[in-house]
Amino acid sequence: MENFTQNVLSRLNCKDQRTKFILTKLISHLHDFIHDVKPTEKEFFKAIDFLTRTGQTCNDKRQEFILLSDVLGASMFIDAINHAINNNATDSTVKGPFHAKAKMMNHGDNIANGPEAETGEQTVIYGQVTDENGIPIENALADVWQSNDTGFYDVQDEHQPEMNLRGIFTTDVKGKFWFKTIKPAPYPVPTDGPVGEILRAMGCHPMRPAHIHFMITAEGYETLITHLFVKGDPYLDSDAVFGVKDSLIVDFIPDHSKEKATALDFRIPFYVITYNFRLKQKNSL
Repeated sequence: MENFTQNVLSRLNCKDQRTKFILTKLISHLHDFIHDVKPTEKEFFKAIDFLTRTGQTCNDKRQEFILLSDVLGASMFIDAINHAINNNATDSTVKGPFHAKAKMMNHGDNIANGPEAETGEQTVIYGQVTDENGIPIENALADVWQSNDTGFYDVQDEHQPEMNLRGIFTTDVKGKFWFKTIKPAPYPVPTDGPVGEILRAMGCHPMRPAHIHFMITAEGYETLITHLFVKGDPYLDSDAVFGVKDSLIVDFIPDHSKEKATALDFRIPFYVITYNFRLKQKNSL
């Protein structure tokens, strides 16, 4: 067995050098892992069964492999490698497994169209998209999605209307967009599948702190995938997917203005967020 790994590597005949590099590292580290752990055949087939069931759990509304990557910290590790030099751009974080189709909406539209529109804590979000120097970016697309006030996304909850708590907004000449929604709630990642087994084996809780997702794109700029987290949430220091960054924690500021509430068709109090999303130019250092 002394030369077994080298024998395997010697058979690689990749035309693409990057592919060869990746496969060489994959095989080498996998063999090192097997050498260190020395799994039994029973453990090996249990692992194969786990990966098989992870794939079988994936569908058009759920991505169990992304969730597995998230809870093992791999997603945020990849994020850290790809965004090591951030300059003045907004910090990125995990995309998560629940991004789905959304419709184009107008400024001021309410993305909350289910029962939570009445039961949730009403919130208005004022966003601006600029470059790293604060220059506004017109016609950027802000794709937004979040859970409801009980911690469920529309794709998880048959009681929510389709594309609930999702929307895509286009920035104006000043790089601005705004919309109405509800304050999100902390929630557990799905634990009814293979990832739940991993979390229980790890002895880790499945909770994510309350947050709203943003994916912002603009021509000539790198795509920004990020969250805004609710300040004071009890799970900020123990996010199940390691996605929290201090710069993304925001105050949901209560507003008791009757005049503003009437204009927004909101109850009192409602919450206000103002946030500047700064994009990095492509190929910038």
